[in-house]
Amino acid sequence: MKLKILAFGLALGILWGLGALVLGILAIFGYGLTWVAVLSSVYIGYGATILGSLVGALWAFVDAFVGGVLFAWLYNKLSRS
Repeated sequence: MKLKILAFGLALGILWGLGALVLGILAIFGYGLTWVAVLSSVYIGYGATILGSLVGALWAFVDAFVGGVLFAWLYNKLSRS
């Protein structure tokens, strides 16, 4: 079975981006501040604000999309029989 490379990347990017967005919004109310601090060391501009959450969600989407595309491509290459 082959993975659809772009679909896999989009699915991963959307899920991780939404997760980062929700985490950033929850951090405004005091939940998950440690996780936001960790992710803000990787995603420039990410923080416990609405704008910071949107910036982090964009970074997370791009990060997971690229990782998902690379993963699916490598999986397809290695699974050939």
